[in-house]
Formats: sequence, C-alpha cells, structure tokens
Amino acid sequence: MVNRLRLNEKTVRDAEPAEGRDYQIFDSEVRGFAVCVYRSGSRAFTLDFRHAGRQRRMTIGRWPEWTTTAARERAKELRREIDAGEDPLAQREQGREAPRFQDLIDRYVEVHLPNLAPTNASDQKSMLKKLVATDWGNKLVTEITPYDVEKLLNKIAAGRARPSKAKPNNRARKLQGSKPTPIRANRTGEVLRKMFTYAQSWGWRDDNPASGFRRRIENPRERFLNQQEIRKLAAALDAAEDRRAADIIRLCMLTGARVGEVRQARFEHFNLEHLSWTKPASMTKQRKIHRLPISDEAAAIVRQRQMLVPRGSPWLFPGDVPGQPVKEIRRFWIQIQKEVGIPDVRIHDLRHTFASLLVSGGASLEMIGKLLGHSQTQTTQRYAHLMDSPLRAGVDAVASAFRPRPKLVHDAVDERKAG
Repeated sequence: MVNRLRLNEKTVRDAEPAEGRDYQIFDSEVRGFAVCVYRSGSRAFTLDFRHAGRQRRMTIGRWPEWTTTAARERAKELRREIDAGEDPLAQREQGREAPRFQDLIDRYVEVHLPNLAPTNASDQKSMLKKLVATDWGNKLVTEITPYDVEKLLNKIAAGRARPSKAKPNNRARKLQGSKPTPIRANRTGEVLRKMFTYAQSWGWRDDNPASGFRRRIENPRERFLNQQEIRKLAAALDAAEDRRAADIIRLCMLTGARVGEVRQARFEHFNLEHLSWTKPASMTKQRKIHRLPISDEAAAIVRQRQMLVPRGSPWLFPGDVPGQPVKEIRRFWIQIQKEVGIPDVRIHDLRHTFASLLVSGGASLEMIGKLLGHSQTQTTQRYAHLMDSPLRAGVDAVASAFRPRPKLVHDAVDERKAG
C-alpha cells in the first residue's frame, strides 16, 4: 500500500532510511508528488506521472535545498503542464541534450578549419579557446543573443593584460595594463558569424546573432622604410653571418612575399629561365595559385641557394629539422632591428615597403594587387594615398588656370623719349 500523508518539513526530516532500498512517501494533496528517501539517508522531492501510456518520474530537487512548500508549488505547476498534454521530463532531457557552444566549437574545428591555411586555422582555434569558450563554453547555442555577442566583442576590444612570457620576472612588464585590440574583436566577430551560419545549416538555431555585429574602427599599420633605412638594411644583411636568414629577408624585400611563403619556398616553384615564381595554393593566404615575375637579383639568390643547399633537399631554405623548412628567424630579425635602428619595423612591413616603391615607380594599383597576390581590390586600396604625384599635378594644373595673368608695365622714361 502506498504511503500518503500531507508532507511537511517535520515528516521529511524524521523519515528514516530503509536498509538496502529506497522508498517514497507520497503527498496527500498533490497527486504524484512525493519525497524519496534514499538508503544513503539523503532525500529528494519527486513527481510521478503518466504520459502517452508511459510511467515517468521527475526529480524536482533535493531537500533541504528545496523546502517542502516550494517543492509542492513546483509540483502543482508541473501537474498543470501534464494535464495540458505536455511532458516536462522530456523537455528537461531535451535541454540537457541540446548542443552547447563548446559543441559548436568542436564541430566548427572539425568541419571548417581543415579548409583554411594552417596558420589561420591555428589562430582561430586559439581565439575560440582563449577569448570565447571561457565565457560561452557551457551556454546553449540557442541561448546566445546579439547582446551577448556585442558584450563579448566589447570585452575583447578593450584588450587584456598579457605578462611577458620571455621575462616572467620582469615586474615592470608584468604590471603593464591592457591595450585595446579592436582588430582582434572584428576578427572574432567574423568567426562567430561563420560559426552561427553553420549552426543554422545544422538546425541548431533559427537565426544568426552575430550577423550584424558592430565593426570597430581599424587603423591599418603603415610603416614604410625610407631610402636611407633601405640602404642600412641592405648593408646589415650583407654583413650578417647567418646567410640563410639574410637571404630570406632579401627575398621578402625583393618580391613583396610574406615571410611564411619565402620560408616554405621550394626550388621547383621557380622558373629561372622565365624569371617567375609560382606559389601553390597551399602556401598562399588567399588559397589560390599565385604566379609573379621576379627580378634578376631575386633569381641570383635562388641560384646561390642551389649551390649552398645539400643535394636532394627540395627547400630553398631547409631548417634544422631534417625534411622541414626553416621555422623561425625572429632572433635574427631582432638583431637586424638593433643594428639598423628600426625597432618599430616588422618583417611584414617590408611587404608594404615593396608596394610603396612600386607606387613611386609609377605602378598602378592593379599591378600592385597582382604582384602582392591580393584577391580583393579593397586590400590594395590601402596604398592609394601614396599615389600623390599625379594627383598633385592635377591640382597644380587647376591652380595654374585660376592664377591671375601678369600685366605688362610700361616704362615712363622710355615713353617720354619716344614722344
């Protein structure tokens, strides 16, 4: 026979656990509402009901975290849902099984990142792990709102303090405050928009909360070497002991290529007869084959490397690990920065300098875009402001047309003599 009485705090507290089994004490007021007394001595409020011919049992909460009064009120609410034909236990189970944002990250990493360049894929994975998962990892995918996206991007844009890993005992650098990172926030927003587009296609949610995220203002870095700095850099590279690293820097400067493209270059990519370099799609940022002409100076570096590199190695710049290209030249570049006096210049700024020299030589933006391998014209537009000479000639022509003409002034003495 089923135990029934009106549950209260005293009956729940005084209920003795049975040896070797759990049992329930049902409430006489709400049908199916009971307290389950476990053999361990703990207690929890439950609700037994039938749905679609199936006997179901739902745990409301543990005692004493839930009082008897609060559990009874919750049981009444659930009973009304059951009488209306709903199954609250199925809804709870569905909520537990619903994908969380960490599940979205895992699937995005599995499905999308293999299509990207290794560096880009690694950067996105790090971004999601350090900047996004820490805030959203346990949230349901359906819980993320546009407000959540904006709040997270604001936090990323504000930056975070990063103690130096190279000098962990340097207290001054440890205490440096955070620096704004608006570009990082924009890139995170782009990744989130792509992720939620996938979530829509997988049926995980109906909308994309990141589709209209607010883009922060980006001020592209513009650092170009002047003629004097270029001459100093060339002299420092000629005097450098590390010929391999020096040639990598030279080739970056002579071709405008990214340092990663130069490091991974193979001899088979160069046609020295026609003076061209064909970069495979797997090596370029835009994931497309990029063929560009090279100068005699760049070809001379390739020929010199053919004599220096051990026979059988496909790499123009083989690394210290057998069968791999050189991985890092950061220390070499830091030394060059000190010698030349250009501490604010990155290796990538050599690419910008290459473009600026093309502009001064009269090259069009279309030519610059093709030489640099830009897939979008707006990327090349950042160099448009360097093309001042033809613009200045134009405005000078307007000024010349508007300038008043000089008037002829007669000499009074000559006029009297003539009279």
